[in-house]
Order: sequence, then C-alpha cells, then structure tokens
Amino acid sequence: MDAMVGVTKDNIRSHPDGGDASAFGMHQADAGSDAYDRDFALNLLSQEQDALHEIEEALERLNYLTYGICQMSGKRIPHPRLEAIPFARYTVECQAKIEREGGGRGGRRPAAQSFVGFMDERSGVESASDND
Repeated sequence: MDAMVGVTKDNIRSHPDGGDASAFGMHQADAGSDAYDRDFALNLLSQEQDALHEIEEALERLNYLTYGICQMSGKRIPHPRLEAIPFARYTVECQAKIEREGGGRGGRRPAAQSFVGFMDERSGVESASDND
C-alpha cells in the first residue's frame, strides 16, 4: 500500500502554479519520455491495485468458507493452482471457458496479468493464459 501511494504521489504531481510537471519549458522529446514513464508507472499501479482487490476478495471468500471453490462450476480448485495464484476464482477449465467467451463474469481480470509466466514456473500445471 505504501509503495502504491508513493507511485501515485510521484506520478500525479503538478507544479505549484498548477501546470503539469512536463508541459512547459521542456524539450518535446523530454516531455514525451516523461509522459511515457508516467503512463508506465500508472499502469503498474493499476495492476497492483487490481491484485490487491483480488487478494481482498479471496480473504472474503475465506470468511464465507468459499475459498478454493470455483465460482462458476462449484468444484474445488486444485491446490497447485491456488499455490500459484492464491486468489484464483475459477478452475482451469472454467477460466479457459471464460477466456474463450471473452467475458469476465463479474471478476476484475487484470490482476492475473501481473503473474504471467508465474504459474508455469511454480506449478507446471497451467499456462500463463489460464491464470486468474
């Protein structure tokens, strides 16, 4: 949380006169580079916020004794999947079905993008496109 607040403060700052930090008196290339860096940092911040949301949702599922149960099929989510992505909402089969259909079924999806490749390394069970 502290890191997220720091990134936010560093990237959403203005000059005391109210102008954007990269808008005036700077070479166009420098302003473009600053804008790219800011967009990149804010994208990472967004992914971290999504991951935090997913973790909070998983903690709620623990409270309601539904953690580790697929929200689509009602089947148990295999332990290796939960070890690799502790906030997984769906079994691999249901996740694949959701991705094929192009829907999110009420869940925020970007958080798993932070873990691309993680599942292959940790569990050897799923591909990066199967995570959530």
